[in-house]
Amino acid sequence: MGKKINFIALAILVVISIAFGSNYPELTSSIDKGDTAWMLVSSAFVLLMTPGLSFFYGGMVNKKNVLSTMLQSFVALGVISVLWVVVGFSLAFGDSIGGIIGNPLTYLNFKDVGLEPNPDYSGTIPFLLYALFQLKFAIITPALITGSFAGRVRFRSYIFFMVLFSIFIYAPLAHMTWHPEGLFRNWGVLDFAGGTVVHMSAGFAALAGAIYLGKRKEVIEEHANIPYVLFGTGLLWFGWFGFNAGSALGANGDAVIAFANTNIASATAMITWLFYERMLGRKMSTVGACIGAVVGLVAITPAAGFVNISQSMFIGFIAALISNWMIYLKNRSAIDDTLDVFPSHGVGGIVGMILTGVLANEVGLVYGETDTFLYHMIALVITAIFTFGGSWVLFKVVDRSLTMRVREDQEERGLDLSQHGEQVN
Repeated sequence: MGKKINFIALAILVVISIAFGSNYPELTSSIDKGDTAWMLVSSAFVLLMTPGLSFFYGGMVNKKNVLSTMLQSFVALGVISVLWVVVGFSLAFGDSIGGIIGNPLTYLNFKDVGLEPNPDYSGTIPFLLYALFQLKFAIITPALITGSFAGRVRFRSYIFFMVLFSIFIYAPLAHMTWHPEGLFRNWGVLDFAGGTVVHMSAGFAALAGAIYLGKRKEVIEEHANIPYVLFGTGLLWFGWFGFNAGSALGANGDAVIAFANTNIASATAMITWLFYERMLGRKMSTVGACIGAVVGLVAITPAAGFVNISQSMFIGFIAALISNWMIYLKNRSAIDDTLDVFPSHGVGGIVGMILTGVLANEVGLVYGETDTFLYHMIALVITAIFTFGGSWVLFKVVDRSLTMRVREDQEERGLDLSQHGEQVN
């Protein structure tokens, strides 16, 4: 019966899409070809990050859960793409309702999202391209969460959670931060490419999920495929240039600054992680180098277009030390965040947002300005409470509807076999 209901719901969604869809009008005004070309490339770069994340996560789990972990990231490409077109983009960027959320009817099914630029967002690229660029951010955010409960969540329950999270957590945060009338934006909060919207939201949702679902029955620390982790990190680093430099919304100086800062922050965090581990008497591991690089990418994201090269090195250095320390504390606690999503993405995003308020050009604390820093701290607290508390509620809703956690025998067999009937040889 449940399978029939799922299929009928999908069929209704397709019918609605056909009924309310609209053709693209002919382009009547000029667009900047250079900006458009760069944003097309950037959108493709950011899309590649989600498959990269699937390799990054898939290589770090045990061999019983490689495919299920990878698919949890990859399936977001399908689920969120459809949801974004139907209502997600409208909730995030539609006409503002109190600076908190967009009107779901404004761009329902991409109505009026065409080839003409929208000057409220970018006056040089098609509005459709802007919507598709933002889609890639919406895709990877719930995928990031999956690392915290890898190996113990039912697949269809995760999909349901992903839909609810995108509607009730991600869309309001994106609206408050990036919409011209958004609450955080009007406060002067600076988030160049998603430190709050993507990484803090995913990090705190991951923490809520790890606590709610509880510890794994069997904790296996052995990584299934370390070359996968290395390959996934490379794809993430490559895609992050589109993530950050693309957020300049054009082929311009801000894109160059963000591109340079992204690379140097990640490089600094990686080598900081390695040498800090060695200082503590541990081996300089491949996995450690990869985690350090990703932490640097996370931390520079909110500041990418607002700081200089030296400051980006400082951000990468500080983020690596703090995240490394947080992983150590997490490992001594009862929280089973399988792949350290909160210490890496949540804490990395927090460090990035705080240091953006400290270092941002002309408006940061180091320039004698206090307003930006204070509003960053307020936004940080609101985001933490909203994303953790809201995600906890969503986990309970899904759990009561479908049951979130797999049975003990299914967890013991591994999710590859119990959820998908497949396994890695």
